[in-house]
Amino acid sequence: MRPASLLVALVLAAPSWAQDAVRGRQLYETHCGGCHYERVHQRERSRWQVKSLAGLRLEVARWAEQLKRPFTLEDLDDIAEYLNRSHYRFEK
Repeated sequence: MRPASLLVALVLAAPSWAQDAVRGRQLYETHCGGCHYERVHQRERSRWQVKSLAGLRLEVARWAEQLKRPFTLEDLDDIAEYLNRSHYRFEK
């Protein structure tokens, strides 16, 4: 299994872990906010590329891997939780 495939499988398996949206916000603002400003998440819902909470988790993991961010699975889950609570509001 490729490292990217393993990461995706682990991220999808992670939803039962406790998420910390406050910590996720801190991680997002520290590592993502420089390039990925908040307004990008406030666009018209019909223009969202992410359509579900699982999709949001995958997108967070994909970008972390692409940018070579050394996030743990807990970090990724916390960032996804923050984005979901603050912008997307997908049901769990």
